[in-house]
Amino acid sequence: MNSQNTPVHIRLWHRDFWLMAIANLLLTVAVYMLVPTMPGWLVESQGLSSLETGIAMGAFGVGLFVLGPFVSFLVQHYRRNVVCMWAVLAIAALIGLLYYVDAQRCSFVEFWMVVLLRLGLGATFGLAQMVLTSTLIIDTCESYQRTEANHSSAWFSRFALSLGPLAGLLLLRLKGFDSVVLVAGIVAVITVVLIRLVNFPFRAPEDDVQVVSLDRFFLLHGFPLFLNLQLIMLAVGLLFSLPLSERFYALMMVGFLFALLAQRFAFRNAEVKSEVVSGLILIVAALMMMLLRPQQDIVWYASPVFIGFSLGVIGSRFMLFFIKLSRHCQRGTSQSTFLLGWESGIAWGLGVGLAVQATQFVLMVALVLVVAALLLYHFTHNWFVRNKNR
Repeated sequence: MNSQNTPVHIRLWHRDFWLMAIANLLLTVAVYMLVPTMPGWLVESQGLSSLETGIAMGAFGVGLFVLGPFVSFLVQHYRRNVVCMWAVLAIAALIGLLYYVDAQRCSFVEFWMVVLLRLGLGATFGLAQMVLTSTLIIDTCESYQRTEANHSSAWFSRFALSLGPLAGLLLLRLKGFDSVVLVAGIVAVITVVLIRLVNFPFRAPEDDVQVVSLDRFFLLHGFPLFLNLQLIMLAVGLLFSLPLSERFYALMMVGFLFALLAQRFAFRNAEVKSEVVSGLILIVAALMMMLLRPQQDIVWYASPVFIGFSLGVIGSRFMLFFIKLSRHCQRGTSQSTFLLGWESGIAWGLGVGLAVQATQFVLMVALVLVVAALLLYHFTHNWFVRNKNR
């Protein structure tokens, strides 16, 4: 069975969809360039402790939820592409503030200021992604292509988990942290340009839209899926808190490419449950290798490929589950819920790992979380089959 359960429509890949998919990639790259680079800057240049650094980086995950309740109101009362562009410009401005602080060699920025900045980045990134993935991307395609559009565009943001940190680490090593934030800010501005190039027709707002609502924000009856996804991504966030090399993130991209091939061929007629189970088993294998044989070079070649492959197949399957669980007119809400589970899990796992600063302990906790997610998935999958709507 194909991962997205829909035929491939070549007509989906027209100019506007390409622009939105690349915008999705660049927006996520801009944010993830800071994941492996900003913690070291906070400790070495700003004098924050490990605990403070962990709290600051984890605050991004809290920020993701801040503006979500207002998404439906904003896209109904203002042009949806304008809302997204302003959110991305706010991201660029916050990254620009980091550049100003670093370029001016400001020492010992207040801890609460860093936390607020990360909260702001999380809030604006969450708003931009919710509008982009739940509204703008599907507005560029026909109704029968929407599941495929969600599936395909999500791969672009998934690639950013590899490309963003890889670009950040390379720039950090070659030019320093100021170059990292400068390029991240420029990438965010390019994202705005790409969105601006697409013409979105005006839509009259609906009557009596509530200012605060769960519409386009959180799918309450999808909470079991959300919880299961959170466990997996917490483990991934813990892994990202370790001092990983450029090679690790580059090989993750190889794993993503293998996942794409596997979905097309290996899992084409397989049991639906097999994708997530196979992915979780490979994450367990990768973590076990990193725990037990860290001195062997093969571990640092195989484990990132396993991680990338696993995130590729797990992400695709969970996203489809959320879509199939949603009721009429809840597609956007399902996409936002998936986004929140994925991104907040990474942010909170990253924060905990940075605060602890103990490699063996972090890997052990990540392993326990993945095993727990694997055990829970047996019940989650059966619950999904009983409750799906599509």
